[in-house]
Amino acid sequence: MGGEDQRWGTLAVAPIGVGTWSWGNRLLWNYVPQRDDPLLLHTFQACIKAGLTFFDTADSYGTGKLQGRSESLLGQGLSRLPPGQRQRVTVATKLAPYPWRLGRHGFCKAAAASRQRLGRPIDLVQLHWSTARYAPWQETPLLQGLVDQVRLGGAKAVGLSNLGPRRLRRVAGWMADAGVPLRSVQVQFSLLSQQPRQPGGVLEVCQELGIRLIAYSPLALGLLAGQYTVKHSPSGFRGLLFARLLPRLEPLLTLMGEMAADHGSTPAGVAVNWCRAHGTVPIPGLRHQRHVHVMEQALGWMLSAHERQTLDQASRNLATLMPQNPFQSA
Repeated sequence: MGGEDQRWGTLAVAPIGVGTWSWGNRLLWNYVPQRDDPLLLHTFQACIKAGLTFFDTADSYGTGKLQGRSESLLGQGLSRLPPGQRQRVTVATKLAPYPWRLGRHGFCKAAAASRQRLGRPIDLVQLHWSTARYAPWQETPLLQGLVDQVRLGGAKAVGLSNLGPRRLRRVAGWMADAGVPLRSVQVQFSLLSQQPRQPGGVLEVCQELGIRLIAYSPLALGLLAGQYTVKHSPSGFRGLLFARLLPRLEPLLTLMGEMAADHGSTPAGVAVNWCRAHGTVPIPGLRHQRHVHVMEQALGWMLSAHERQTLDQASRNLATLMPQNPFQSA
């Protein structure tokens, strides 16, 4: 069935994770604390019951003065769990390499603040993006700081985010020499953002080096969820993107709907299982209990090799449609 947790060293990671970028984000997701906090905490409880026990967050998640709100909400949810359930939850957080976070000790206060918001040590601490493009001299000292977090017990493992294949090889080699193996790298990956699986890409490097790939935005901001049309799309920035791309996606979404019906699922379930079929751990953003139900159902099945290949072919001309993260390194 494919729903068993994976072992990443000392970490147990569910095969489908939960992305929490929207938790506290007003800009793209219209977050309102009074309305959304109770909803998100109920969503957290539903995730635990469904076996979705791997959560990804970041110390920068939360718009403006709400920075850190995603971690705080996770901390509240964790505090309400019985000890046995709490121990089965794995939390990954990303620390942002802001210009004022300098040197080997640049993440010390940030990591401590994340632990305080979460109410526990960090399971997987990740460098949110590489500084190679604007301050290459910062990267190694900051990574040394993350390795120190593991050695001092503030985190269990180290991961990366938004790194390309060349940078990934270099950092993975450095960490192996330092005696703290790199466990994961997190990149944008979906049917509309397939750069990681190109020859020599991040996915190939991960498979070669035994590093886990975490796929963020596997639903392409909701474009692959199957619930929107040109006449019914979100407001704001997402709406502009949807209006431009949805007309081109109709054949693919129709195919995904047909596959979903065969599995008693939805296009969103097909989208995340396409990521799984390529050996990644997708972390779709979940804000409502209905989203949780879809992902719980998706845990119970996998695409066949033929279905995956059919989707690969159908998405070939759409594989680079999504805007890329400007912090992604080479």
